[in-house]
Amino acid sequence: MNLPVFIPVLHELEQAMTWLLEWLHTTDWLWPGGGGIPWAWSIVATTIIVRTILLPLTVRQIHSMQRLQAHAPEMKAIQQRYKQDRAKQQEELMKFYRENKINPASSCLPILFQIPVFLSLFFVLRDFDSEVLAKPKYAGTDSLTDLGWLNIVPDITQNLSEDTLSMVVLLILYATSQTASTYFMSSTMDKMQRYLLLALPLIFLFFVINFPAGLMIYWVTTNLWTTGQGLVTRKLRPKPVPPEKRSSRTPPGGGGDGNAKAEPDASAVASAPPRRVKKKKKRARR
Repeated sequence: MNLPVFIPVLHELEQAMTWLLEWLHTTDWLWPGGGGIPWAWSIVATTIIVRTILLPLTVRQIHSMQRLQAHAPEMKAIQQRYKQDRAKQQEELMKFYRENKINPASSCLPILFQIPVFLSLFFVLRDFDSEVLAKPKYAGTDSLTDLGWLNIVPDITQNLSEDTLSMVVLLILYATSQTASTYFMSSTMDKMQRYLLLALPLIFLFFVINFPAGLMIYWVTTNLWTTGQGLVTRKLRPKPVPPEKRSSRTPPGGGGDGNAKAEPDASAVASAPPRRVKKKKKRARR
């Protein structure tokens, strides 16, 4: 990605995130009793809005991963056949993708779109005190940054390195939700890759303690969305049937079940002459 192009896009996303958070917080009819949605709930709502916009791409991602899983044995056979020739292996794999209408890159699109959203929200929350709360319209107000009656996060600008019970609860929510969402995302991988991906949330736990609590709210909400999405898609969307394997005994263009044995014609069996069985003569014992 071209960095000079990426920076303006990131800046525009940052402005859009700030506007959306403020709109959700200041719109009276969105929250019971008026006054707008609390800041932490605004992050939750923003996350749901973003994930809803990305839903068509996510559906394509799931469909692509299922197709890759269905054709995994054939792709592995191609890799084994041309393991000594990498160029030929890639050529045959690309040909296989075209013939079966598979786009491996489509499984990465939702993740790629989430990266700039995550970065823009990170910059917004990092400078939340100076860029948002410092505005005159928010001066003199209390409890702008809490989760209200849940009382989980006292301040969305607070780093998770603070030794408080609320931060510990949020870290546990992050680790649990990240592991659950990773489980559904890694269902098409082999065991070694899957175990490695499931261990990453615990490794990242040592890095995210320096992130603002508001960013963790975004992350936890995203993971919970991914987990629920995985449960729903597993129930509603049938997995594609892998291509039927034809044996050497199956006649071409036979139709019906390719694995079923061809039954003989009953009329041909009835009209066929009986087979003569020669009886062996018993030799007399001397």
